[in-house]
Amino acid sequence: MEISKEELVACIEKARRKLEGSIEDGEEYCYVYEKSVELDRLIEIYIAMGY
Repeated sequence: MEISKEELVACIEKARRKLEGSIEDGEEYCYVYEKSVELDRLIEIYIAMGY
């Protein structure tokens, strides 16, 4: 099953908000890093799908 562009963009935006919140809240590095990797993974999928 393939995810639609709109669904993927929504996931990317949600992950970005989570990452920004972690940074603003001063969370520990490991949690910020984990959220950053998740955002990177979603962006990689977006690029690979040619959107």
